[in-house]
Amino acid sequence: MSDRLRTLTHAAEQLGLALSTEQLQTLLRYLDLILKWNKVYNLTAVRDPDEALTHHLIDSLAAVPPLQKHLATLAPGACLLDVGSGGGLPGVVFAICCPDLQVSCVDTVGKKAAFVQQVALELKLRNLRGVHARVENLKEKFEVVSSRAFASLLDFTTWSASSLAEQGVWLAMKGKHPDAELAVLPATVDVFHVEQLAVPGLDAERCIIWMKIKNAVA
Repeated sequence: MSDRLRTLTHAAEQLGLALSTEQLQTLLRYLDLILKWNKVYNLTAVRDPDEALTHHLIDSLAAVPPLQKHLATLAPGACLLDVGSGGGLPGVVFAICCPDLQVSCVDTVGKKAAFVQQVALELKLRNLRGVHARVENLKEKFEVVSSRAFASLLDFTTWSASSLAEQGVWLAMKGKHPDAELAVLPATVDVFHVEQLAVPGLDAERCIIWMKIKNAVA
């Protein structure tokens, strides 16, 4: 077992994730694609493979257990939209770990959406697609709309509200508790849970801000 696979396996175990060896290897193949194509697509400022493993892959992986818990309350075949997905974080990680979830990664930069499409092709992820568009122009509806280090909560919810299905939820990955951002959210946005995350191997604050449109059922 390689050091990277050992690190990733241990992280998944710490997070309580039951991932197959194939899923773990697919996650590492995805990371290799990011590192390989980074110079062409400008996907991330992180160049070091070990740092990328922790700060990108495992950081995104930490949101999978909360997502799976929510998906368990939904009918099979739910759809997730990852907004401002860039190189596919966390959307591609979600697609690998949740094979029954249909994941769309939207970005305004065409080459980043094209990269996600290439990832879906090379890794044979039939539940993943890259979308080159502005989120506010999308016509489809999604049960979950996610983001990671994308924009302020106000901009994120405003731009993506039309993509939220009835009773859908927002999953916003943040670092420290974003008090200032929460304070300026409109009354129509209901923050129903702030979930603290512990990222294995990363000494930094992380949380998920779960939101829905007020009067909708989570």
